[in-house]
Amino acid sequence: METIKITFCGAARVVTGSCYLLEHDHARFLVDCGMFQGNKVLKERNYGDFPFHPGDIDFVLLTHAHIDHSGLLPKLYQRGFSGPTYATGGTVELCQVMLPDSGHIQEMEVERKNRKLLRAGNNGLAPIYTALEAEECTKFFRKMNYDEEFEPAPGIHVIMRDAGHILGSAMLEIWFTEQGKKTKIVFTGDLGRSDRPIVKDPTVMEAADYLVMESTYGNRFHEQIENNEVAFADAINATFRRGGNVIIPAFAVDRTQDLLLTLNRMIEEGQIDPKSIYVDSPLAIAATEIFCKHPQYFDSETTEFMEEYGQCPFLLPNLNYSRTSEESMALNQIKQGAIIISASGMADAGRIKHHLKHNLWRPECTVIFVGYQAEGTLGRRIVDGERKVKIHGEEIAVRAKIMMLEGYSAHADQNELLHWLAGFKKLPEKIFITHGEELVAESFARLVQDRFHVETLVPCMGEAFDLTAKQFIEETCPITQEIPDHSEELYQLINSQLVALTPLLFCSLFPHH
Repeated sequence: METIKITFCGAARVVTGSCYLLEHDHARFLVDCGMFQGNKVLKERNYGDFPFHPGDIDFVLLTHAHIDHSGLLPKLYQRGFSGPTYATGGTVELCQVMLPDSGHIQEMEVERKNRKLLRAGNNGLAPIYTALEAEECTKFFRKMNYDEEFEPAPGIHVIMRDAGHILGSAMLEIWFTEQGKKTKIVFTGDLGRSDRPIVKDPTVMEAADYLVMESTYGNRFHEQIENNEVAFADAINATFRRGGNVIIPAFAVDRTQDLLLTLNRMIEEGQIDPKSIYVDSPLAIAATEIFCKHPQYFDSETTEFMEEYGQCPFLLPNLNYSRTSEESMALNQIKQGAIIISASGMADAGRIKHHLKHNLWRPECTVIFVGYQAEGTLGRRIVDGERKVKIHGEEIAVRAKIMMLEGYSAHADQNELLHWLAGFKKLPEKIFITHGEELVAESFARLVQDRFHVETLVPCMGEAFDLTAKQFIEETCPITQEIPDHSEELYQLINSQLVALTPLLFCSLFPHH
């Protein structure tokens, strides 16, 4: 009897490192091969061996270009994989610039760390992969169209649907033929939002036997974009009146373009009048050029704005590109009146760290975060209210105004995830909740199960589920004390430092901790 098995190799009870191994009698393949981001323990996973032999993998299905979904593909090829990676045309083109950029950042970070290690008499580090290795691996990528069925291996059929997350992002419909019977599994990848600028709305799915669903914002609700734009404009104008700069850590792909479109509209409507806007990221610049080349992915609102504006909607007055290191360093001499958009979005690497180092301590400046900040990242520490942070080994005071605009998130929030799931005419037999922090994934799984009466599971890293036998092969979750439902909200408040509790009260609520 043929078997179908899925192993959760990443994004299980964490947000990053998306990677799923699927095994069928005719093929072994991956859905995504992403890099872990966040705290040191998670990042260490990027350096270890894969939990499978790369040479045994037949092909990869890639949902989209974000590094936490694609970032370990160069390492996969480096370690022996030689098959094709299937993705949409937009994803392939973005990976052609994003993966080499990831390799370049690793080389630069390792070079900086090695100077200190070697001076201390320690051995140097090696990057996970180089920019050249990343560039070479993209030659194996294959461009696919949305809604086009293909057969990457005998008995396995795939269709990529628009996920509405970023340019070219896809949900996957995968059919396995087993003794004349078809089993369908759907992967949401990162599920986007409805009525959001630039990309189209997520495709509504009608049926699946199994669903692997993300939960990044499974316990949160986004602000309306219109409200965000008012707050955004007010923050920019107030900063300029104080004589400071606006610093925006932003992912190079989608978030930077979303910001440029928003700024363009605000300038057109007279809400703001910045002296200069800088995009300080070679990757963001390259990605913006790719976006301009692919208006077929745009929604109707962005298409209308482009036609009315007469050119690519991401090109706006007073926009400057900083491509070279010298141009980037020159921005640190600007003391007021500038909007600087730079990567990375979680402020964990890249040029943004230099801009934070020069502006974070200045009370007249504002730092605006416009996306999810994973646990352990510099961005998360700043958003959580730390008064001092270390940047490049130097302690920097946090005196700038800190602002979080979550309405710009490209991830569906709890209501949007539930609304998308309600679109199924035939609900899945089982739903696996992934791509979320542990408490978020567990609470969202309970909500889904209660509302839709479908068995909803939260797999752990490394767990394997046999779709044929309909059971986990091994239970590898660590044994933890379950948090009672009535105290979960309080537990989250403790974690986010929003309340202070005495040890006595803590013990009375959590007697086994």
